[in-house]
Amino acid sequence: MLIHGLLGSIAYFAPGSRLAGLDLLAPDQLGYGSRADAVPPETIDLHLQADAIVRTIRERFGAPIWLLGHSVGGAVAMLVADRIPELIAGLISVEGNFTLKDAFWCSRIAATPVEEWEQQYRVMAADPEGFLARGEIAPSAERLAWADAILKNQSAATVLAMATSVVKETGAPAYLELVRRVVARTPLYLLAGERSVSGWDVPDWVRAAARRELVVPATGHMMMLENPAGFCHHVRGMIEGVAAESPQGAAAMQA
Repeated sequence: MLIHGLLGSIAYFAPGSRLAGLDLLAPDQLGYGSRADAVPPETIDLHLQADAIVRTIRERFGAPIWLLGHSVGGAVAMLVADRIPELIAGLISVEGNFTLKDAFWCSRIAATPVEEWEQQYRVMAADPEGFLARGEIAPSAERLAWADAILKNQSAATVLAMATSVVKETGAPAYLELVRRVVARTPLYLLAGERSVSGWDVPDWVRAAARRELVVPATGHMMMLENPAGFCHHVRGMIEGVAAESPQGAAAMQA
């Protein structure tokens, strides 16, 4: 299951077709895309999102799954893994939020007056080329279409609610205590973009606990937009690499 970040979705690059053979789900979170009207924006926070994902995992899978969270989705994934450790086979944090240093954009959004933020978001949502440029991503017709879909997938109010919750949750000491619980009992994998990995504030003890850390070459924070094939290759490598560690998994892969 793939959990998107502050801006959704994470289904725009068709990960299911690029990760053939995996039973994959990449849903919109509450307040996003197909679920834009599921709840009032002012009620949205990380815990509400985590509870909804827990319900989906129990109903849709009912057995241990791999959970991937990108950026803010990485924080949501941590909350999910803490709630249902018995249903998480592995957790892939794709530049997921660990500290407030990772939430620099969320902190700026949360501190912006509502009307001012809504105006800023209208301008940003109307400029997919500028969105790519800020990420140092060369434009192409496909990337511009993807960026446009990402920017139009949620309202300014949803982004503000999520950003405010990220600052509140990841800024509290209890969040890193939760992360310690998760990494102590759940296999953790780290994935980053080459241009952005140096700015990812991963605590040393988290990095030491991780089973594997990979970097997608020549990409930044939006690595799945820049190089979806490379991103999916690394994700598959993490999952299948674990399967190969057991005799049963190795036999299955060879078959």
